[in-house]
Amino acid sequence: MSERAMTTTHAPASGLRLHLADLFSLLGRVPLSIHQLLFRLAIAGVFLRAGLTKIGSWESTVALFADEYKVPVLAPHVAAALSATFELGCSSLLLLGLGTRLAALPLLGMITTIQLFVYPQAWPEHLVWGAILLFLLTRGGGTISLDHLIARTLGRD
Repeated sequence: MSERAMTTTHAPASGLRLHLADLFSLLGRVPLSIHQLLFRLAIAGVFLRAGLTKIGSWESTVALFADEYKVPVLAPHVAAALSATFELGCSSLLLLGLGTRLAALPLLGMITTIQLFVYPQAWPEHLVWGAILLFLLTRGGGTISLDHLIARTLGRD
């Protein structure tokens, strides 16, 4: 085969590799703060909805904690109150990006408790939520957050 024929045969593959490399390079420039914002919004949406459902039907919520969830150590009404408080409070903080790392901790604890004692078969979903929360715990809320604004104001940028 001639050199020209070999170049022509391999050119589309090389061109495709270059386009993919350019695309991956472009994607690699997406700011981490966009990921952090989206992660905060995604997790806040999950837990905020759950908290609003709990307080919207409080008697049913306490009954669920007594009959189905059966969280060890805590009385059903205490577990329900703590759960709703953490879901609503931590979700609100995540939406604002305020105390992001601190807000991630109770939610990680809730996911762990639910995984171990309530719905062990839900591990794929819990793994996704846990990974996102672990990321927020270790990396913070990002530059699109009140955490960042406060740090900048205090000169801790």
